[in-house]
Amino acid sequence: MIQNVGCHLRRGLASVFSSRTSRKSVPRAEDEDTMVEGEGYRNPTEVQMSQLVLPCHTNQRGELSIGQLLKWIDTTACLSAERHAGCPCVTASMDDIYFEHTISVGQVVNIKAKVNRAFNSSMEVGIQVSSEDLCSEKQWSVCKALATFVAHRELSKVKLKQVTPRTEEEKTEHGVAAERRRMRLVYADTIKDLLAHCAIQDDLDSSDCSHMVPAEKTRVESVELVLPPHANHQGNTFGGQIMAWMENVATIAASRLCRAHPTLKAIEMFHFRGPSQVGDRLVLKAIVNNAFKHSMEVGVCVEAYRQEAESHRRHINSAFMTFVVLGPDDQPQKLPWIRPQPGEGERRYREASARKKIRLDRKYIVSCKQAEVPLSVPWDPSNQVYLSYNNVSSLKMLVAKDNWVLSSESNQVCLYTLEEDKFLSFHMEMVVQVDAAQAFMLLSDLRRRPEWDKHYRNVELVQQVDEDDAIYHVISPVLSGDTKPRDFVILASRRKPCDNGDPYVIALRSVTLPTHPETPEYQRGETLCSGFCLWREGDQLTKVSYYSQAIPGLLNYVTTNVAGLSSEFYTTFKACEHFLLDNRNDLAPSLQTL
Repeated sequence: MIQNVGCHLRRGLASVFSSRTSRKSVPRAEDEDTMVEGEGYRNPTEVQMSQLVLPCHTNQRGELSIGQLLKWIDTTACLSAERHAGCPCVTASMDDIYFEHTISVGQVVNIKAKVNRAFNSSMEVGIQVSSEDLCSEKQWSVCKALATFVAHRELSKVKLKQVTPRTEEEKTEHGVAAERRRMRLVYADTIKDLLAHCAIQDDLDSSDCSHMVPAEKTRVESVELVLPPHANHQGNTFGGQIMAWMENVATIAASRLCRAHPTLKAIEMFHFRGPSQVGDRLVLKAIVNNAFKHSMEVGVCVEAYRQEAESHRRHINSAFMTFVVLGPDDQPQKLPWIRPQPGEGERRYREASARKKIRLDRKYIVSCKQAEVPLSVPWDPSNQVYLSYNNVSSLKMLVAKDNWVLSSESNQVCLYTLEEDKFLSFHMEMVVQVDAAQAFMLLSDLRRRPEWDKHYRNVELVQQVDEDDAIYHVISPVLSGDTKPRDFVILASRRKPCDNGDPYVIALRSVTLPTHPETPEYQRGETLCSGFCLWREGDQLTKVSYYSQAIPGLLNYVTTNVAGLSSEFYTTFKACEHFLLDNRNDLAPSLQTL
């Protein structure tokens, strides 16, 4: 339906848009170099590696060993990080990796890595892996990964220079990197909250124990002596080597459950807790934590010690790996059930179920393409982190688009439009003589929006989730063409700037709540992606930008304003300016917390 409306819209408004100016065609000064270079532009931090897969790189199935691939990935990412930092860097973590395709002997592995964003002393590196068949010239995507590296100098503290994104893709990754960092920092707490507040279903009490494999039968312990060939150029144990050793013991543990050759499908975050050096002994431990119908989770940890007489071991790394067993038709086979040990084993068993729940939430909410995400998704405490992430990231992705077109301008308020795929989006922009932090506080409380926006007749705070997220029930008046008022259940997620130059963000999207079902009194409305970005332009000067994707029910209203047949957008946005100016002196105590 949206696509059909979009086609009619493009034909009907062709003359309206034809004479308007694209933001991309009037570049700012910092974008000129990019346009001069054109297609020859290459990210200065980008590093590429190509490797021919030889028999010595493969596993028992003749496919490239994941451990070997992890070595190459870590090397490429480290070189990219050091190119940006200008000094040695160490791996701090590597985010979830989902393997989409296997690689055979004789094929080529192509790895690209570039720094998405730098923080104080750490940086996020994005990695893309593809395979290439030299005979058929076919190429496949193998996996994507995100690694965090920390710059390290012996005698001085490192302060990294900021990354300047140029292309639309770089701007998107740069904006979303801050949100991913936030998710990494709260990951452990997310697991704890899920276990504490949600009922994790398991079959420990109802399953027939006679047909279950004791988890202890899958336990693996292996020791490795770190030798000079295992060290990186800084003398520490090469992170890729540690990950390869971890993959090896995890594969053995998985094989002991299924009595077959398992295939590694996903790796939860590798978390390096500390370094090890040449001469250290590394003890690698693995065990199957839980077996689901067609997959199993293996937990791996690494401890280091220096001398045999030492009683204390340093925990230096951990990860969780998901394996499947593929049949002749390449479909996952059914696996035996696992019987965990009482105590710690049962804890690991239930945590594995929680991690599976999080992976499913992430796949449903975060990993989908924007056009594939439902307008409203169910809200519950177990998925709040990922809904909040998706809410803010979707808005940042919309902001980063290059092909916004200036549609019209009135009273120093600019209206931009963006036609892309199945969506029509609009963007209002103005500069207001208000401090950015003041504007952020005033606009992030939706209960005050009826003071300036007549489309918000009544707003009720349903739930204050945490400091940065809240759920509101919004009632709007009857719009032209409607027979009754609309109501919305909206998740509002706000973010303060991560670095200088970042905007304050207030992101809005629809969710569903069992306490607020649809009622005959109202027509349930939805919003997929909308919100404010506020940039500090100077002392007491803020650029206020509002973004929104038009949904089918409001498309006629939006296009009427875009085509200049109504001035309601401008009237509402100017009312927002007056609201900010009239209330800017009311927030002095609150601003001390920002």
